[in-house]
Amino acid sequence: MLELDKVDTNYGVVAMLRDVSFKVETGELVCILGPNGAGKTTTFRAISGLLPLAGGRIRIMGQELGQTRTEALSALGIGFVPEGRRLFADISVRDNIRLGFEAQRTEGRFSDRLEGMLELFPRVRERISQRAGTLSGGEQAMVALARALIGGPKFVIMDEPSLGLSPKLIDEYFDTVAEINRRGTTVLLIEQNAETALSIAHRGIMLVKGRVVASGKASELLENDAVRHLYL
Repeated sequence: MLELDKVDTNYGVVAMLRDVSFKVETGELVCILGPNGAGKTTTFRAISGLLPLAGGRIRIMGQELGQTRTEALSALGIGFVPEGRRLFADISVRDNIRLGFEAQRTEGRFSDRLEGMLELFPRVRERISQRAGTLSGGEQAMVALARALIGGPKFVIMDEPSLGLSPKLIDEYFDTVAEINRRGTTVLLIEQNAETALSIAHRGIMLVKGRVVASGKASELLENDAVRHLYL
């Protein structure tokens, strides 16, 4: 589903990722963890094609990333949830979700797909005609996830989705992510909330200063003394 092989990236002359390698297999829920400045969002940007590689390679859905335009990734069956949600504040919730449907070039009717999202996110149903900018942070997070899922993607990549959410909403959100994975969608969850992310993940990858310092089963990472010292 996804493979990073010795990936390096730079911002100008500053090295960000160094020799980063990992895989996400079909059906897995994998989380990438790390403190601020660890390279988590840089990893998201590299995978989504927004940041050129200085070295290494990325294969996603069987495609070499350097040979695939960023806008074509959605059509491959990949949904993205960027940090900060990135909704269009002045248009309705319905139209924000429709943009995800159109980007993924999904077969079927939008209304049918939308109904499935509203069953998964009842709170979004209540806000469907409102401008997205009027919603709470938690509601916006649900809309951003619905936008990523509307086309029925095989693989969803999320960058810091819990940022700014209350503890109760974080639990609700991650319960939904776990349910999406149980229904068959592969998930890469890039997240600072380590204990909650590891509680629903199959495997975890720990980044520190742009390098992978630990990886393994989520249950093992929760008990790993080095990981707890570094982050938990």
